[in-house]
Amino acid sequence: MHIQSHILSGWCIGNLFNLTPRERLFCMFAASLQDLDGLGIIVSEELYWDLHHKLGHCLLAGMVLSIAFAMFSTHRWKVLPVYLGLFHLHLVMDYFGSGPGWGLYYLWPFSDWEWINRNAWPFFSWQNLSAAAGFLIWAILIAVYQHRTPLELLMPSLDRRFVALVGRKRAATSQAAQVQ
Repeated sequence: MHIQSHILSGWCIGNLFNLTPRERLFCMFAASLQDLDGLGIIVSEELYWDLHHKLGHCLLAGMVLSIAFAMFSTHRWKVLPVYLGLFHLHLVMDYFGSGPGWGLYYLWPFSDWEWINRNAWPFFSWQNLSAAAGFLIWAILIAVYQHRTPLELLMPSLDRRFVALVGRKRAATSQAAQVQ
């Protein structure tokens, strides 16, 4: 599945809980950093095909990343299961949305057993685009109702401007509805 969908999935799920801005940022990381194993493409296409969905998509990597994020979180025991859940959500999204023939090596490096979905939809499919659109709409609703965006910690001034923009649109829509 597309990296943007993974990032937004972490953001949206993180907003279901009473978390700090840093913890919500870690939720985005927990849902997307598995795809760092795809950076092998920089070296060669063969390395990409050998390592992607192996190094970062295994249980060991998910546990290490989740524990590391939890160590730097305010609510350590509360967010650890959230981070682990987001790691697994990434795997489920890849299982269905990475295209036929892509395997996941969940037990690697202890086993080369491959978890594969031969009926997965193509990478650039309506299903993946629909998931991305759904997460984008959810993120916009969070901006409207919870007054924050995924930029809240990284670019606070841009976050405030975007929240103000969607707030003005919401107020204008509400006033127009009252006039009718």
